[in-house]
Amino acid sequence: RSTLFPSTTLFRSRTIRSSASSVLWICWASLPSLLVPEKWAPASSDEAATRMNDPIRSEHRVGTDSASSGVHMVGRARWVGWRKHVLMLVGVALFCVVYFCPAFPDAVDPQAQRFPLTHEGKAALALFLLAATWWVFEVVPIGVTSIAIGAIQVLFLIRPGKVVTEVADAAVGPGTLVIGSVREVLSPAKVVFGDFMDPAVWFIIGSITFGMVFSKTGLAKRMAYRMLVVVGERTSMIYLGCFVITAGLTLIMAHTAVAATIYPLLMAIYALYTEDEKPTKFGKGLFIGMAFVAGAGSIITLLGAARGAVAIGFFKEIVGREVSFFEFTYYMLPLGCTMAILLWVYCMIVFKPEKRTIPGLRIRARLLYKRLGPITRTEILALVIILSAIAVMSMRSFVPGLAKHLDKSAVILVAMVLFFVFRILTIKDLEDIPWNIVLLFGGATI
Repeated sequence: RSTLFPSTTLFRSRTIRSSASSVLWICWASLPSLLVPEKWAPASSDEAATRMNDPIRSEHRVGTDSASSGVHMVGRARWVGWRKHVLMLVGVALFCVVYFCPAFPDAVDPQAQRFPLTHEGKAALALFLLAATWWVFEVVPIGVTSIAIGAIQVLFLIRPGKVVTEVADAAVGPGTLVIGSVREVLSPAKVVFGDFMDPAVWFIIGSITFGMVFSKTGLAKRMAYRMLVVVGERTSMIYLGCFVITAGLTLIMAHTAVAATIYPLLMAIYALYTEDEKPTKFGKGLFIGMAFVAGAGSIITLLGAARGAVAIGFFKEIVGREVSFFEFTYYMLPLGCTMAILLWVYCMIVFKPEKRTIPGLRIRARLLYKRLGPITRTEILALVIILSAIAVMSMRSFVPGLAKHLDKSAVILVAMVLFFVFRILTIKDLEDIPWNIVLLFGGATI
Protein backbone atom coordinates (compact mmCIF):
# COMPACT_ATOMS: atom_id res chain seq x y z
CA ARG A 1 0.00 0.00 0.00
CA SER A 2 2.86 2.39 0.81
CA THR A 3 4.23 1.76 -2.69
CA LEU A 4 0.97 2.62 -4.41
CA PHE A 5 0.13 5.49 -2.09
CA PRO A 6 3.43 6.93 -0.76
CA SER A 7 1.71 9.82 1.03
CA THR A 8 -0.60 7.58 3.06
CA THR A 9 1.56 7.39 6.18
CA LEU A 10 2.21 11.13 6.31
CA PHE A 11 -1.43 11.90 5.64
CA ARG A 12 -2.57 9.51 8.32
CA SER A 13 -0.20 10.76 10.98
CA ARG A 14 -0.63 14.50 10.47
CA THR A 15 -3.47 15.55 8.23
CA ILE A 16 -6.11 13.08 9.47
CA ARG A 17 -5.36 13.66 13.13
CA SER A 18 -5.32 17.43 12.79
CA SER A 19 -8.50 17.45 10.71
CA ALA A 20 -10.26 15.11 13.12
CA SER A 21 -9.19 17.32 16.03
CA SER A 22 -10.59 20.30 14.17
CA VAL A 23 -13.88 18.51 13.61
CA LEU A 24 -14.09 17.64 17.31
CA TRP A 25 -13.29 21.23 18.29
CA ILE A 26 -15.93 22.60 15.92
CA CYS A 27 -18.54 20.22 17.36
CA TRP A 28 -17.60 21.27 20.90
CA ALA A 29 -17.64 24.98 20.09
CA SER A 30 -21.04 24.68 18.40
CA LEU A 31 -22.57 22.68 21.24
CA PRO A 32 -24.54 25.61 22.75
CA SER A 33 -26.00 26.59 19.39
CA LEU A 34 -26.89 22.99 18.62
CA LEU A 35 -28.58 22.30 21.93
CA VAL A 36 -30.34 25.68 22.21
CA PRO A 37 -31.15 27.02 18.73
CA GLU A 38 -31.88 30.72 18.35
CA LYS A 39 -35.62 30.23 18.02
CA TRP A 40 -35.64 28.29 21.29
CA ALA A 41 -33.37 30.67 23.24
CA PRO A 42 -34.84 32.14 26.44
CA ALA A 43 -36.16 35.64 26.11
CA SER A 44 -34.51 38.60 27.79
CA SER A 45 -36.03 40.13 30.92
CA ASP A 46 -37.64 42.97 28.93
CA GLU A 47 -39.15 40.54 26.42
CA ALA A 48 -40.42 38.35 29.23
CA ALA A 49 -42.06 41.31 30.97
CA THR A 50 -43.67 42.40 27.72
CA ARG A 51 -45.09 38.93 27.18
CA MET A 52 -46.44 38.75 30.74
CA ASN A 53 -48.10 42.17 30.43
CA ASP A 54 -49.60 41.31 27.04
CA PRO A 55 -53.38 41.22 27.64
CA ILE A 56 -53.86 38.64 24.95
CA ARG A 57 -51.37 36.31 26.60
CA SER A 58 -52.56 36.96 30.14
CA GLU A 59 -56.26 36.44 29.54
CA HIS A 60 -57.96 33.33 30.87
CA ARG A 61 -57.90 30.72 28.15
CA VAL A 62 -61.21 29.00 28.69
CA GLY A 63 -61.98 26.23 26.22
CA THR A 64 -58.61 26.50 24.47
CA ASP A 65 -57.63 22.88 24.65
CA SER A 66 -56.28 23.02 21.10
CA ALA A 67 -53.98 25.89 22.03
CA SER A 68 -52.73 23.99 25.06
CA SER A 69 -52.19 20.96 22.88
CA GLY A 70 -50.24 23.10 20.42
CA VAL A 71 -47.99 24.38 23.20
CA HIS A 72 -47.46 20.80 24.35
CA MET A 73 -46.52 19.70 20.82
CA VAL A 74 -44.06 22.59 20.48
CA GLY A 75 -42.44 21.63 23.76
CA ARG A 76 -42.24 18.03 22.64
CA ALA A 77 -40.68 19.06 19.32
CA ARG A 78 -38.07 21.09 21.18
CA TRP A 79 -37.24 18.10 23.37
CA VAL A 80 -36.95 15.76 20.39
CA GLY A 81 -34.70 18.19 18.51
CA TRP A 82 -32.49 18.72 21.58
CA ARG A 83 -32.25 14.96 22.13
CA LYS A 84 -31.25 14.29 18.52
CA HIS A 85 -28.47 16.86 18.62
CA VAL A 86 -27.08 15.35 21.81
CA LEU A 87 -27.14 11.83 20.36
CA MET A 88 -25.52 13.09 17.18
CA LEU A 89 -22.62 14.45 19.22
CA VAL A 90 -22.48 11.23 21.23
CA GLY A 91 -21.85 9.32 18.00
CA VAL A 92 -19.11 11.76 16.98
CA ALA A 93 -17.56 11.54 20.45
CA LEU A 94 -17.48 7.73 20.34
CA PHE A 95 -15.78 7.87 16.96
CA CYS A 96 -13.11 10.28 18.22
CA VAL A 97 -12.49 8.37 21.47
CA VAL A 98 -11.86 5.07 19.68
CA TYR A 99 -9.98 6.65 16.76
CA PHE A 100 -7.52 8.58 18.94
CA CYS A 101 -7.09 5.98 21.69
CA PRO A 102 -3.82 4.02 21.93
CA ALA A 103 -3.44 0.83 19.94
CA PHE A 104 -5.35 -2.15 21.29
CA PRO A 105 -3.44 -5.27 22.43
CA ASP A 106 -3.07 -8.04 19.87
CA ALA A 107 -5.61 -10.85 19.79
CA VAL A 108 -4.11 -14.27 20.53
CA ASP A 109 -5.71 -17.55 19.43
CA PRO A 110 -5.29 -20.93 21.21
CA GLN A 111 -2.26 -21.70 18.99
CA ALA A 112 -0.55 -18.55 20.36
CA GLN A 113 -0.77 -16.83 16.98
CA ARG A 114 -1.08 -13.07 17.31
CA PHE A 115 -3.44 -10.93 15.29
CA PRO A 116 -2.61 -7.22 15.59
CA LEU A 117 -5.33 -4.63 14.99
CA THR A 118 -4.19 -2.18 12.34
CA HIS A 119 -4.85 1.53 12.40
CA GLU A 120 -7.47 1.07 9.68
CA GLY A 121 -9.14 -1.67 11.74
CA LYS A 122 -9.37 0.60 14.78
CA ALA A 123 -10.79 3.36 12.60
CA ALA A 124 -13.38 0.92 11.27
CA LEU A 125 -14.47 0.11 14.85
CA ALA A 126 -14.80 3.82 15.56
CA LEU A 127 -16.91 4.29 12.44
CA PHE A 128 -19.09 1.34 13.45
CA LEU A 129 -19.89 3.01 16.79
CA LEU A 130 -20.76 6.25 15.04
CA ALA A 131 -22.99 4.52 12.49
CA ALA A 132 -24.71 2.34 15.11
CA THR A 133 -25.54 5.37 17.25
CA TRP A 134 -26.93 7.38 14.35
CA TRP A 135 -28.84 4.42 12.91
CA VAL A 136 -30.41 3.24 16.15
CA PHE A 137 -31.55 6.67 17.31
CA GLU A 138 -32.17 8.04 13.77
CA VAL A 139 -30.58 11.40 14.48
CA VAL A 140 -30.56 11.88 10.71
CA PRO A 141 -32.36 9.83 8.03
CA ILE A 142 -30.88 6.33 7.87
CA GLY A 143 -29.92 6.82 4.23
CA VAL A 144 -27.95 9.94 5.14
CA THR A 145 -26.07 7.95 7.79
CA SER A 146 -25.10 5.47 5.06
CA ILE A 147 -23.76 8.30 2.91
CA ALA A 148 -21.76 9.56 5.91
CA ILE A 149 -20.24 6.08 6.32
CA GLY A 150 -18.91 6.16 2.76
CA ALA A 151 -17.58 9.70 3.05
CA ILE A 152 -15.75 8.99 6.34
CA GLN A 153 -14.18 5.84 4.91
CA VAL A 154 -12.74 7.85 2.05
CA LEU A 155 -11.60 10.87 4.08
CA PHE A 156 -9.90 8.80 6.78
CA LEU A 157 -8.50 6.16 4.38
CA ILE A 158 -10.24 3.34 6.25
CA ARG A 159 -10.61 1.38 3.02
CA PRO A 160 -7.38 0.89 1.05
CA GLY A 161 -7.12 1.23 -2.70
CA LYS A 162 -7.04 -1.77 -5.02
CA VAL A 163 -4.85 -2.81 -7.90
CA VAL A 164 -6.53 -4.44 -10.91
CA THR A 165 -4.15 -6.79 -12.73
CA GLU A 166 -4.50 -8.79 -15.92
CA VAL A 167 -3.40 -12.43 -15.60
CA ALA A 168 -4.09 -15.68 -17.42
CA ASP A 169 -6.86 -17.85 -15.98
CA ALA A 170 -4.49 -20.81 -15.73
CA ALA A 171 -2.19 -18.85 -13.41
CA VAL A 172 -4.87 -18.38 -10.76
CA GLY A 173 -5.17 -21.10 -8.16
CA PRO A 174 -5.05 -21.79 -4.44
CA GLY A 175 -1.75 -20.65 -2.96
CA THR A 176 -0.53 -19.27 -6.29
CA LEU A 177 1.44 -16.03 -6.42
CA VAL A 178 -0.36 -14.00 -9.07
CA ILE A 179 1.86 -11.87 -11.25
CA GLY A 180 0.48 -9.85 -14.12
CA SER A 181 0.35 -6.47 -15.75
CA VAL A 182 -1.35 -3.67 -13.83
CA ARG A 183 -4.46 -2.46 -15.64
CA GLU A 184 -5.79 0.09 -13.17
CA VAL A 185 -5.13 1.42 -9.68
CA LEU A 186 -8.41 2.07 -7.88
CA SER A 187 -8.36 4.90 -5.35
CA PRO A 188 -10.11 4.47 -1.97
CA ALA A 189 -12.96 6.65 -3.25
CA LYS A 190 -13.57 4.36 -6.23
CA VAL A 191 -13.47 1.30 -3.99
CA VAL A 192 -15.87 2.68 -1.39
CA PHE A 193 -18.42 4.33 -3.66
CA GLY A 194 -18.18 1.48 -6.15
CA ASP A 195 -19.22 -0.95 -3.41
CA PHE A 196 -22.00 1.45 -2.41
CA MET A 197 -23.98 0.30 -5.45
CA ASP A 198 -23.10 -3.36 -5.11
CA PRO A 199 -25.06 -5.88 -7.23
CA ALA A 200 -26.89 -6.87 -4.04
CA VAL A 201 -28.21 -3.30 -3.76
CA TRP A 202 -29.45 -3.38 -7.37
CA PHE A 203 -31.15 -6.70 -6.61
CA ILE A 204 -32.96 -4.99 -3.72
CA ILE A 205 -34.16 -2.22 -6.04
CA GLY A 206 -35.51 -4.81 -8.48
CA SER A 207 -37.27 -6.80 -5.76
CA ILE A 208 -38.95 -3.62 -4.49
CA THR A 209 -40.41 -3.01 -7.96
CA PHE A 210 -41.86 -6.54 -7.92
CA GLY A 211 -43.88 -5.64 -4.85
CA MET A 212 -44.97 -2.36 -6.41
CA VAL A 213 -46.23 -4.21 -9.50
CA PHE A 214 -48.27 -6.68 -7.44
CA SER A 215 -49.86 -3.85 -5.45
CA LYS A 216 -50.53 -1.54 -8.41
CA THR A 217 -52.00 -4.14 -10.77
CA GLY A 218 -54.27 -5.65 -8.09
CA LEU A 219 -52.75 -9.13 -8.24
CA ALA A 220 -52.17 -9.13 -4.48
CA LYS A 221 -55.82 -8.29 -3.72
CA ARG A 222 -57.05 -10.88 -6.22
CA MET A 223 -55.02 -13.60 -4.50
CA ALA A 224 -56.13 -12.49 -1.02
CA TYR A 225 -59.84 -12.42 -1.83
CA ARG A 226 -59.64 -15.83 -3.50
CA MET A 227 -57.98 -17.17 -0.36
CA LEU A 228 -60.85 -15.94 1.84
CA VAL A 229 -63.39 -17.64 -0.40
CA VAL A 230 -61.49 -20.91 -0.02
CA VAL A 231 -60.90 -20.87 3.77
CA GLY A 232 -64.50 -20.06 4.66
CA GLU A 233 -65.86 -18.48 7.84
CA ARG A 234 -64.17 -20.41 10.67
CA THR A 235 -61.87 -18.12 12.64
CA SER A 236 -59.18 -20.77 13.01
CA MET A 237 -59.07 -21.25 9.24
CA ILE A 238 -59.15 -17.48 8.72
CA TYR A 239 -56.03 -17.26 10.85
CA LEU A 240 -54.40 -19.94 8.75
CA GLY A 241 -55.56 -18.51 5.43
CA CYS A 242 -54.35 -14.99 6.22
CA PHE A 243 -50.99 -16.31 7.36
CA VAL A 244 -50.62 -18.54 4.28
CA ILE A 245 -51.39 -15.73 1.83
CA THR A 246 -49.04 -13.40 3.73
CA ALA A 247 -46.20 -15.92 3.62
CA GLY A 248 -46.99 -16.75 -0.02
CA LEU A 249 -46.81 -13.11 -1.11
CA THR A 250 -43.44 -12.66 0.62
CA LEU A 251 -42.03 -15.23 -1.81
CA ILE A 252 -42.28 -12.66 -4.60
CA MET A 253 -42.73 -9.33 -2.77
CA ALA A 254 -40.88 -7.45 -0.06
CA HIS A 255 -42.41 -8.26 3.32
CA THR A 256 -43.06 -4.58 4.06
CA ALA A 257 -45.07 -4.25 0.83
CA VAL A 258 -46.97 -7.42 1.73
CA ALA A 259 -47.90 -6.01 5.14
CA ALA A 260 -49.14 -2.80 3.52
CA THR A 261 -51.19 -4.83 1.01
CA ILE A 262 -52.72 -7.25 3.52
CA TYR A 263 -53.53 -4.64 6.18
CA PRO A 264 -56.73 -3.28 4.50
CA LEU A 265 -57.94 -6.84 3.96
CA LEU A 266 -57.50 -7.66 7.65
CA MET A 267 -59.35 -4.47 8.57
CA ALA A 268 -62.31 -5.60 6.47
CA ILE A 269 -62.24 -9.04 8.11
CA TYR A 270 -62.13 -7.57 11.59
CA ALA A 271 -65.02 -5.20 10.81
CA LEU A 272 -67.19 -8.26 10.11
CA TYR A 273 -65.95 -9.93 13.31
CA THR A 274 -67.09 -7.17 15.68
CA GLU A 275 -68.35 -3.60 15.66
CA ASP A 276 -67.15 -2.93 19.20
CA GLU A 277 -64.10 -0.68 19.55
CA LYS A 278 -62.84 -2.75 22.47
CA PRO A 279 -59.74 -4.80 21.52
CA THR A 280 -60.29 -8.53 21.06
CA LYS A 281 -57.96 -11.51 21.10
CA PHE A 282 -58.85 -12.30 17.50
CA GLY A 283 -57.87 -8.80 16.38
CA LYS A 284 -54.56 -8.97 18.23
CA GLY A 285 -53.75 -12.38 16.81
CA LEU A 286 -54.74 -11.35 13.29
CA PHE A 287 -52.50 -8.29 13.07
CA ILE A 288 -49.61 -9.41 15.28
CA GLY A 289 -49.55 -12.79 13.54
CA MET A 290 -49.55 -11.16 10.12
CA ALA A 291 -46.52 -9.05 11.05
CA PHE A 292 -44.58 -12.04 12.39
CA VAL A 293 -45.51 -14.32 9.49
CA ALA A 294 -44.44 -11.66 6.98
CA GLY A 295 -41.01 -11.73 8.58
CA ALA A 296 -40.92 -15.53 8.67
CA GLY A 297 -41.93 -15.89 5.02
CA SER A 298 -39.49 -13.23 3.85
CA ILE A 299 -36.49 -15.47 4.59
CA ILE A 300 -37.55 -18.13 2.07
CA THR A 301 -36.56 -16.33 -1.14
CA LEU A 302 -34.29 -13.46 -2.03
CA LEU A 303 -37.33 -11.39 -3.06
CA GLY A 304 -38.90 -11.34 0.40
CA ALA A 305 -36.37 -9.09 2.11
CA ALA A 306 -33.20 -7.21 1.34
CA ARG A 307 -31.21 -8.91 4.09
CA GLY A 308 -31.01 -12.18 2.11
CA ALA A 309 -29.35 -10.55 -0.89
CA VAL A 310 -26.92 -8.66 1.34
CA ALA A 311 -26.11 -11.81 3.34
CA ILE A 312 -25.20 -13.93 0.32
CA GLY A 313 -23.15 -10.99 -0.99
CA PHE A 314 -21.11 -11.07 2.22
CA PHE A 315 -20.90 -14.86 1.98
CA LYS A 316 -19.48 -14.69 -1.54
CA GLU A 317 -16.95 -12.02 -0.54
CA ILE A 318 -15.72 -13.98 2.50
CA VAL A 319 -15.97 -17.60 1.30
CA GLY A 320 -15.62 -17.07 -2.44
CA ARG A 321 -18.70 -19.16 -3.30
CA GLU A 322 -21.93 -17.82 -4.76
CA VAL A 323 -25.32 -19.00 -3.51
CA SER A 324 -27.92 -19.19 -6.28
CA PHE A 325 -31.56 -18.15 -6.03
CA PHE A 326 -32.89 -21.72 -5.97
CA GLU A 327 -30.20 -22.98 -3.59
CA PHE A 328 -31.03 -20.23 -1.12
CA THR A 329 -34.74 -21.16 -1.26
CA TYR A 330 -33.94 -24.87 -0.99
CA TYR A 331 -32.35 -24.41 2.43
CA MET A 332 -34.63 -21.65 3.77
CA LEU A 333 -38.01 -23.08 2.70
CA PRO A 334 -38.29 -25.67 5.53
CA LEU A 335 -37.29 -23.10 8.12
CA GLY A 336 -39.71 -20.45 6.88
CA CYS A 337 -42.66 -22.87 6.61
CA THR A 338 -41.98 -24.26 10.09
CA MET A 339 -41.91 -20.77 11.56
CA ALA A 340 -45.20 -19.84 9.86
CA ILE A 341 -46.96 -22.98 11.17
CA LEU A 342 -45.63 -22.43 14.69
CA LEU A 343 -46.86 -18.84 14.61
CA TRP A 344 -50.33 -20.05 13.64
CA VAL A 345 -50.35 -22.50 16.55
CA TYR A 346 -49.08 -19.77 18.87
CA CYS A 347 -51.85 -17.36 17.84
CA MET A 348 -54.49 -20.09 18.26
CA ILE A 349 -53.29 -20.67 21.85
CA VAL A 350 -52.41 -17.17 23.05
CA PHE A 351 -54.97 -15.22 20.98
CA LYS A 352 -57.75 -17.79 20.79
CA PRO A 353 -60.72 -16.15 19.00
CA GLU A 354 -63.80 -15.40 21.08
CA LYS A 355 -66.04 -16.57 18.19
CA ARG A 356 -65.82 -19.75 16.18
CA THR A 357 -67.11 -18.25 12.91
CA ILE A 358 -67.57 -14.91 11.14
CA PRO A 359 -70.97 -15.06 9.39
CA GLY A 360 -71.05 -13.45 5.96
CA LEU A 361 -67.29 -13.36 5.41
CA ARG A 362 -67.29 -15.72 2.43
CA ILE A 363 -70.07 -13.77 0.72
CA ARG A 364 -68.22 -10.53 1.36
CA ALA A 365 -65.01 -11.96 -0.11
CA ARG A 366 -66.83 -13.15 -3.23
CA LEU A 367 -68.35 -9.70 -3.69
CA LEU A 368 -64.96 -7.99 -3.40
CA TYR A 369 -63.45 -10.48 -5.82
CA LYS A 370 -66.20 -9.83 -8.38
CA ARG A 371 -65.62 -6.09 -8.10
CA LEU A 372 -62.07 -6.61 -9.39
CA GLY A 373 -63.54 -7.93 -12.63
CA PRO A 374 -61.83 -10.40 -14.96
CA ILE A 375 -58.07 -10.55 -14.96
CA THR A 376 -56.66 -7.81 -17.18
CA ARG A 377 -53.96 -7.85 -19.84
CA THR A 378 -51.70 -5.79 -17.57
CA GLU A 379 -52.01 -8.31 -14.75
CA ILE A 380 -51.21 -11.21 -17.08
CA LEU A 381 -48.21 -9.38 -18.54
CA ALA A 382 -46.87 -8.49 -15.08
CA LEU A 383 -47.30 -12.07 -13.93
CA VAL A 384 -45.47 -13.41 -17.00
CA ILE A 385 -42.52 -11.05 -16.50
CA ILE A 386 -42.20 -11.86 -12.78
CA LEU A 387 -42.50 -15.63 -13.19
CA SER A 388 -40.05 -15.59 -16.12
CA ALA A 389 -37.47 -13.70 -14.05
CA ILE A 390 -37.88 -16.13 -11.15
CA ALA A 391 -37.58 -19.10 -13.52
CA VAL A 392 -34.36 -17.78 -15.07
CA MET A 393 -32.85 -17.09 -11.65
CA SER A 394 -33.80 -20.60 -10.53
CA MET A 395 -32.34 -22.20 -13.68
CA ARG A 396 -28.91 -20.93 -12.68
CA SER A 397 -28.85 -23.75 -10.11
CA PHE A 398 -29.31 -26.44 -12.78
CA VAL A 399 -27.37 -25.04 -15.76
CA PRO A 400 -23.68 -24.51 -14.86
CA GLY A 401 -23.11 -22.12 -17.76
CA LEU A 402 -25.85 -19.79 -16.58
CA ALA A 403 -24.50 -19.72 -13.04
CA LYS A 404 -21.14 -18.46 -14.29
CA HIS A 405 -22.21 -15.90 -16.87
CA LEU A 406 -25.70 -14.78 -15.78
CA ASP A 407 -25.97 -12.58 -12.71
CA LYS A 408 -29.25 -12.61 -10.79
CA SER A 409 -29.13 -8.83 -10.30
CA ALA A 410 -29.01 -8.34 -14.07
CA VAL A 411 -32.00 -10.67 -14.52
CA ILE A 412 -34.18 -8.84 -12.01
CA LEU A 413 -33.18 -5.46 -13.45
CA VAL A 414 -34.20 -6.60 -16.95
CA ALA A 415 -37.62 -7.44 -15.50
CA MET A 416 -37.70 -3.99 -13.89
CA VAL A 417 -36.95 -2.33 -17.25
CA LEU A 418 -39.74 -4.34 -18.89
CA PHE A 419 -42.22 -3.02 -16.33
CA PHE A 420 -41.51 0.50 -17.59
CA VAL A 421 -41.30 -0.50 -21.26
CA PHE A 422 -44.81 -1.97 -21.14
CA ARG A 423 -46.03 0.94 -18.97
CA ILE A 424 -46.94 -1.23 -16.03
CA LEU A 425 -44.95 1.23 -13.92
CA THR A 426 -44.45 4.95 -14.56
CA ILE A 427 -41.96 7.62 -13.61
CA LYS A 428 -44.10 8.35 -10.55
CA ASP A 429 -43.57 4.77 -9.37
CA LEU A 430 -39.82 5.15 -9.89
CA GLU A 431 -39.85 8.21 -7.66
CA ASP A 432 -41.86 6.34 -5.03
CA ILE A 433 -39.14 3.70 -4.53
CA PRO A 434 -38.01 3.99 -0.88
CA TRP A 435 -34.53 5.26 -1.69
CA ASN A 436 -33.87 5.84 2.00
CA ILE A 437 -33.98 2.06 2.52
CA VAL A 438 -31.88 1.44 -0.59
CA LEU A 439 -29.20 3.81 0.75
CA LEU A 440 -29.36 2.00 4.09
CA PHE A 441 -28.35 -1.30 2.52
CA GLY A 442 -25.83 0.48 0.32
CA GLY A 443 -24.12 1.68 3.47
CA ALA A 444 -24.31 -1.80 4.96
CA THR A 445 -22.43 -3.30 1.99
CA ILE A 446 -19.42 -1.02 2.45
